[in-house]
Amino acid sequence: MSDVKKIATREGYGNALVELGREHDDIVVLDADLAGSTKTGVFKKAFPERHVNCGIAEGNMMSVAAGIAATGKKVFASSFAMFASGRAFEQVRNSIGYPHLNVKIGATHAGISVGEDGATHQCNEDIALMCMIPGMVVINPADDVEAKAAVKAAYEHEGPVYLRFGRLAVPVINDNEEYKFEIGKGIVLREGKDVTLIATGLEVAETIQAAEMLAADGIDATVINIHTIKPLDEDLVVAAAKETGKVVTIEEHSVIGGLGSAVCDVLAEKAPTKVMKIGVNDTFGESGPAVALIKKYGLDAESIYNKVKAFV
Repeated sequence: MSDVKKIATREGYGNALVELGREHDDIVVLDADLAGSTKTGVFKKAFPERHVNCGIAEGNMMSVAAGIAATGKKVFASSFAMFASGRAFEQVRNSIGYPHLNVKIGATHAGISVGEDGATHQCNEDIALMCMIPGMVVINPADDVEAKAAVKAAYEHEGPVYLRFGRLAVPVINDNEEYKFEIGKGIVLREGKDVTLIATGLEVAETIQAAEMLAADGIDATVINIHTIKPLDEDLVVAAAKETGKVVTIEEHSVIGGLGSAVCDVLAEKAPTKVMKIGVNDTFGESGPAVALIKKYGLDAESIYNKVKAFV
């Protein structure tokens, strides 16, 4: 896929904020001294009066965001996923989630693809943490196109939203006229009869490649992009499970509490199905090049292909 355009989803986040800023004067962006990395710096350059650097004090930033949102503004609060979801959890829960305020959390540098920053910054638990907060929408875009669409949908949504973005440049797969983003609605990228592959975030592109490899071996896989973990597209998941009888979930997140757990919860209740979860297996990450880590932790296309082939 060397000829495929690759862009980090955090880039789409920053660019979408600028577009929203031009269209709406009620948007305010906060950052925790990481504007260059989270890409809110492009919004700051365009609208300096509506960008606030709260310093390395993420809990305080979330409280500030809540206060501003209580005045009727729509606030995007940004930091690395580890700090936005982990360090600031109590403020997100009590100051944003409980009063159901219009704060959109733009969390970048999620997952092991953070790479060289190492285990302390590789947050593989954020989806689980945010899904537990009542009323919180959790979105994990697959590419630049989806990231921009997700940011705009988050702006329109009434209530808190957690947006998960990555540092690593990933293939652009949704640059087609038919693409449509809707919160809570999955997208079928490929239809098959032997197994259903349900992926989210940067794993969507890897899963598409894995499905092509499986097809060469005569295994016909359905591929579904679940960009919204919560609310999950339950109808699509159940229908696909009934169609193929076997489901595999793929995510750059812990296998505990993420996409795989959400899918299993639904299927256990509505359509008991054999499921294999591919993700980070109850372990911390480590420092290293992002692509090498994805391969080491079994999240690249070849690893997905081998695991699914053995499962089917």
